[in-house]
Amino acid sequence: MSTPTELPTRLEFIPMQAAPVDAEATVRSDTIHIRWVMPEIFQDIPLHEEDEDETVRLLEELAQRALPGAEPEDQLKLAIFVALGIDDLLAGRAEYAALCVGAVGADPCTATVFTTLVDSPDAEDDDVIAAISSSLRREGLGEVAEIQLPCGPAVSCVGSREDKVSSDLTESPDGLTLPTSFIRVYLPLPNLTTVVMEMSTPTPVGWDTFSTIFGNVVSSIRLFTSDGAPLIVPDRDTDA
Repeated sequence: MSTPTELPTRLEFIPMQAAPVDAEATVRSDTIHIRWVMPEIFQDIPLHEEDEDETVRLLEELAQRALPGAEPEDQLKLAIFVALGIDDLLAGRAEYAALCVGAVGADPCTATVFTTLVDSPDAEDDDVIAAISSSLRREGLGEVAEIQLPCGPAVSCVGSREDKVSSDLTESPDGLTLPTSFIRVYLPLPNLTTVVMEMSTPTPVGWDTFSTIFGNVVSSIRLFTSDGAPLIVPDRDTDA
């Protein structure tokens, strides 16, 4: 098996600019469009392709880009791994997802980013940020913080969980369970929808790099109305 591509240094592939109007990474919530910048080292996962042959082709291309120079057998294994995870992403209502495979020194590492849209919770005094924060703390999912993004106030949650790896990819008939670290950001929108974006990695060696990258990805999020006008969600302290 070939050595995974060395991850570039942070400043070489962390996006420092805002997402442009024609950004490829985008989801739409009725009257609001959400755009952001993904580093080139992340490969888009074909979540919503309905043609089976086209899905296979896109997965093959993903594996070739993610593992350049690798043996075809290794690229095929990665394509199958991604394909087996698509159903879980769709079950989680993912609108967008991307995968990174790389290495820190000689240690391989991987991370997945996905974005979904959920209904905002009912909130006392219309304080959705407080409602989300309170709910996350009650559930004990991880370390919760209220943060300010350039596009508006949000909530972050940093934690860990156990993710299941299918038996199709392991020698165990029951599959494997991997400890997985994650950062999840909740961005409430004015139309009672909340954008949820998550980065997760089962490889601790890549945590510092991936978490820093993810911080810059969510900082690049920009909101637009359906007619293309920029939108910034007012901070709770200044919203009249």
